[in-house]
Amino acid sequence: MKQQLENIQQRALESLEAASTPAELEELRVKWLGKKGELTAVLKMMGKLSAEERPVMGQLANTVRAQIEGKLEERKTAIHAAALEAKLADEAVDVTIPGDSVSLGHQHPMNIVLQQIKDTFVGMGYTIVEGPEVELASYNFTRLNIGEGHPSRDRSETFYFTDDDSVLLRTQTSPMQIRFMETHKPPLCMLAPGRVFRKDEADATHSPMFHQIEGLVVDEHITMGDLKGALVAIMRQIYGENSVMRFRPHHFPFTEPSCEMDMQCHKCHGTGEVDGQVCSTCHGEGWIELLGAGMVHPDVLRGCGIDPEKYSGFAFGMGLERMAMGRMKINDLRLIFDNDVRFLNQF
Repeated sequence: MKQQLENIQQRALESLEAASTPAELEELRVKWLGKKGELTAVLKMMGKLSAEERPVMGQLANTVRAQIEGKLEERKTAIHAAALEAKLADEAVDVTIPGDSVSLGHQHPMNIVLQQIKDTFVGMGYTIVEGPEVELASYNFTRLNIGEGHPSRDRSETFYFTDDDSVLLRTQTSPMQIRFMETHKPPLCMLAPGRVFRKDEADATHSPMFHQIEGLVVDEHITMGDLKGALVAIMRQIYGENSVMRFRPHHFPFTEPSCEMDMQCHKCHGTGEVDGQVCSTCHGEGWIELLGAGMVHPDVLRGCGIDPEKYSGFAFGMGLERMAMGRMKINDLRLIFDNDVRFLNQF
């Protein structure tokens, strides 16, 4: 038995020394020390020894087991260290190599223009407000003096959620004028930017989803002159002192009198032609419509609990995309929504 134990010790230590992976070590541990291992098989024969031999062989067997276990732990440590060293060498980073350049983003051209517009109006004392995009027809139409049967309430023009046409995607941010007047007393001065939705044809100047900016001023002795003066001052601050604008009479149910404000086309400079061809931006008109405006209708004021005999006001609504086109000299509104990085990087 002594010879067997010594033979097991020698072979076990040699095999463990040659092992190079954790899997090999585990396999050898089972082979030599497992329940069915070679050392265990020899120890099961201890019962056949005499009383004098049994303690001697038992001590030798314990020594052999200790030698194998010690070698096993030694190889585990060495293999783990070698694996870690190899991993570190494989994943080494040369800190002297120049790093990859990271491109920094910037604001979308529409957000740039929107921020400029907000800053301009805030500087004039306006309060910025926001409201729901899913709106009630009563706020979007009825309380703005837009009665049943008006073309803008038709399903061919508006996205409705309900069969009775009572809930819709707002077609304008004008409902915020009503909501603001409900909760605030004159004097009022507010600006409501946000997304709006209409079933418009997606040509060079239209999109089914676009952004609108509504403004409202209500106080005593507000006149049409205040409206024109404010809009001209604002547009010149946004587009430059040499910007050419005009006002045209118009009709809106919620304002009386009403007007529209145009800016001379930035592409054809009012001629309606570019290189002998009809200007694709203004369709030959020479002007681009910027906004609609007017004096707040007395019925709208009265419906919000404001006395039209004491107070008057003006309101206006402009399309942010149209403003961005003029500010950034963009010829096709659809470019704003294409998300083409080549286009966006120009701004």
